[in-house]
Amino acid sequence: MSSPSIWSSIFVLLITVVYKVVGRGPIDPTKGFISQHLNRSNLVIQRPYDVPEDERYSFKRGVHKLWIFKTDKPHTPTSKTNPRTEIRVRGNDYSSGVWQFEAYMYVPYGTSGVCIMQVFGSSPHATTLMLRVYNGTLSYYRAPVIVPNIYGRWLKLNVVHDVEGRRVEVYIDGVLKYEATGRGGPEGTSHYFKCGVYAQNDASYYMESRWKKIRVLKKCQ
Repeated sequence: MSSPSIWSSIFVLLITVVYKVVGRGPIDPTKGFISQHLNRSNLVIQRPYDVPEDERYSFKRGVHKLWIFKTDKPHTPTSKTNPRTEIRVRGNDYSSGVWQFEAYMYVPYGTSGVCIMQVFGSSPHATTLMLRVYNGTLSYYRAPVIVPNIYGRWLKLNVVHDVEGRRVEVYIDGVLKYEATGRGGPEGTSHYFKCGVYAQNDASYYMESRWKKIRVLKKCQ
């Protein structure tokens, strides 16, 4: 006959396995961080250079709505990049420390082949992180998929960037969904956050994302 202690050990082992598979559940990623000063003047809209701002961006009842068409021009006449309408967070650029972007995001059905959030600045790459949408899935660059079926619902996004550690973490609704290394560049590289829509490969004709309660935070020293 098996002893109670053996069954207890098996039970603890099973609980440990389930805990590791399921994950720790929602947490507050902002714990230990200090919210930085941020107002509308810090949110610079980059849009196709040949159209007025209100034809690609609106801010109503606390929601930033940004959209583009696949056939749009880039954000400057001399740029050779794809079309975009993005919020460039200004006034909180950084080159060291641990920083965090927080916001609620919404992507409507049909938007695909588009970057909706990025940590700009890296070496030798242009970005440390891109979050893209392909056919309703949120991915780290083109792959891997981080979250499936994001269309038509508000999600809380937290992106943590440790410059010296060359590491980024992506949280959705307080749950750690992805960790990445290797694209952060050395300390001293200038970084900043962006969100909106920036056309990528296999872009849909119309692209849109919505954002609210945008925050930038820095980890306490």
